[in-house]
Amino acid sequence: MTKHADQTKPMSANIQRAARLSVAPMMDWTDRHCRYFHRLMSRNTLLYTEMVTAPALVRGGALHLLDYSPQEHPIALQLGGSDPQELAQAARLGAQAGYDEINLNCGCPSDRVQSGTFGAILMQHPQTVVDCVTAMQDAVDVEVTVKCRIGVDDQTPEDVLPDFLSRLQAVGCQRVTVHARKAWLQGLSPKENRDIPPLDYDLVRRMKAEFPAMHLSINGGITTLAQTQAFLDDGLDGVMIGRAAYHQPWDVLGGADSLWGEAPAQSRAEIVAGMLPYISDHIAQGGRLHQVTRHMLGLFAGQPGARKWRQILSTQAQGPDARIDVLETALQAVLQEAA
Repeated sequence: MTKHADQTKPMSANIQRAARLSVAPMMDWTDRHCRYFHRLMSRNTLLYTEMVTAPALVRGGALHLLDYSPQEHPIALQLGGSDPQELAQAARLGAQAGYDEINLNCGCPSDRVQSGTFGAILMQHPQTVVDCVTAMQDAVDVEVTVKCRIGVDDQTPEDVLPDFLSRLQAVGCQRVTVHARKAWLQGLSPKENRDIPPLDYDLVRRMKAEFPAMHLSINGGITTLAQTQAFLDDGLDGVMIGRAAYHQPWDVLGGADSLWGEAPAQSRAEIVAGMLPYISDHIAQGGRLHQVTRHMLGLFAGQPGARKWRQILSTQAQGPDARIDVLETALQAVLQEAA
């Protein structure tokens, strides 16, 4: 099945709706356990995998990287790579696994990613991006999207970003998430690249005005639902939140369903209770408690008992024999301190 460049693939209405708010793909953080935890707090928010490299799937056969729980839907697979045919094969594997969206990473600035000629360095090779996206679209029926920066190094974002979006639109890519910072491939660490380059939200707003038919989400430095609503009110189609959703998950995701006019999650304690069967099953299959609970440390951030919660989980969940009673003990400590 081959799709012509001028043939626009329809966006899934469910995914388009979910993309009003998404949790960013974050290496070592947004694994399947993290996503299950996040899903309990929001029924609607679009969740992304960590970046999975196309070579790992296609050449390495690491199909376990595609594992997820059915409850995680709507869920997107983010791929890293720069070879069109390899990405097409990886996208096909993702679609066969049931992912709702396949996303191409054009924003990660790490040295490891650069050495593979993918991530943010692809902003310097827009035709390669077009070739990759086209090959992925030809391989799958689910939507193929892109996450990018506003530019890299000495590029001028006001010139680079509209050209980049125009090329993507021309081949039928309708949904792009823009991290509203440049990436400096030399001189800044990945951590510094998340904080030091200045944010340019206005440029992303202008891109939405220039490309009204595209579904554009904004990312970078956004930490609250109030900010999210403000960007949506400004005309952006979606907002992607990263570190705040991980470190203060309840503050971001506990009330997130209100963005869709639905009731928010009821309580943090209810989320803990919802995790217990999942964790028990994980341990029964040979997993370790801390593999899940490490993602839950921020659940009570800013609340009485938060320190005790973190302390118990950090110290008692590490052992090979740790069981869910550690989580129950931590919750009781929080409830006692809050009483």
